[in-house]
Amino acid sequence: MKRFLFAILILLTISINDYAQNIDTTDTTNKDNEPIFSIVEEPAQFPGGDEALLKFIQENTKYPIEAIKNNISGTVYVQFVVEKDGSISDVKVVRGIGGICDEEAVRVITKMPSWIPAKQKGIPVRSYYVIPIAFVLQ
Repeated sequence: MKRFLFAILILLTISINDYAQNIDTTDTTNKDNEPIFSIVEEPAQFPGGDEALLKFIQENTKYPIEAIKNNISGTVYVQFVVEKDGSISDVKVVRGIGGICDEEAVRVITKMPSWIPAKQKGIPVRSYYVIPIAFVLQ
């Protein structure tokens, strides 16, 4: 059986210009017609910070057996919205590597606890966030 290394990359700052072709920024409203911010003064944060986010992803992501058998590796970029109350919504793959790895990345993101929401002028706002999750075989 192949040995594998599971690597996580956390995208802390996202340049909308770099990812505009992959991120849907036109869906700017929800049931309350509130905008979703792409750039904010204070970005959303995972409780406990970046180290806690990395630990959560490492502990909760399983490299799919089917992906190992089929030698599938790469980075899955998952976009989601951090709501004003910190909950996660609208989880989707914006750049995937196919099938089961994409599904695993979405599963882990939907399992995350509530975040500390982004703020604009000191007020909590809805914001986009993208996390790349790398699946690497060795």
